[in-house]
Amino acid sequence: MVDWSAASKPTTGADSIWIGVLKRNVRFQMAFEAHNPPTRAAAEQQLTAIFDDLKRKRERVLAGFDFPLGFPRGAAAALNLPGTAWNAMLEFVTKEVKDKPDNTNNRFQVGAKMNRLMTGEAFPFWGAPAREEQTMLSAKRVREHGPNDLPEFRFAETAIKGPSSIWKLYYQGSVGGQALTGLPMIKRLRDTRSVKLWPFETGWKPLTPADLEETDAVFAEIYPSLFATAPKAGEIKDQTQVRGACERFAALDEKGQLGPLFGPSKEDPRRAIVEGEEGWILGVNA
Repeated sequence: MVDWSAASKPTTGADSIWIGVLKRNVRFQMAFEAHNPPTRAAAEQQLTAIFDDLKRKRERVLAGFDFPLGFPRGAAAALNLPGTAWNAMLEFVTKEVKDKPDNTNNRFQVGAKMNRLMTGEAFPFWGAPAREEQTMLSAKRVREHGPNDLPEFRFAETAIKGPSSIWKLYYQGSVGGQALTGLPMIKRLRDTRSVKLWPFETGWKPLTPADLEETDAVFAEIYPSLFATAPKAGEIKDQTQVRGACERFAALDEKGQLGPLFGPSKEDPRRAIVEGEEGWILGVNA
């Protein structure tokens, strides 16, 4: 389970990247370990090593990331991107975002460009430090979302009423900054191993072992605040949250109850949008 960060300089501790891993030890007991890499580049290297180690042990991995893997419905069309919306947006963001090894990145410039292409105004992306404010990106939100605008929230977020909007690029809970810097990492990890992105490549439905043949890992979006977890001595909030998410999903897996979490078993009018564009948050009831 990964608590991501869009920080523009190396940082550890609170409000930085935390990777929680729950896996079998040499005695085949489940053991938790936490990693706190100072940069996104170091985090990607750490994740690569974790996935490679678990593949050698023939373990299938559920990897949760605390940022959206898809954008609100209509974003890809507003950018005039060809192909399936979720993949087109993944390709676009990966191409546009430049993220250096020291965490310096151009997410504000990318947000401004996307605003220009989608609406021709400083909307819907918003939020930037004063030095990064520009014609197509305002430090504060310029207006509310109207009925003819791109939605502020995806279906998953309106179902839970907790996460911030992906259009928020700065300040506390800047989900947009996490998504813009996190999606390129998701694509690189996915392209170099046998991974399925949920729900885009698995379907928004209960999953069975048959759905995951020849699959080493499933990547999913998570919202760690869903799981109330008491901190252990010396733990900071982010570390506690990734541990809590690991323990929650592992406990469900042990009981054979994890598969049903991946989507409704009956038809849902939102299915095409969830599977083709927006994605969903694992653990949020449909």
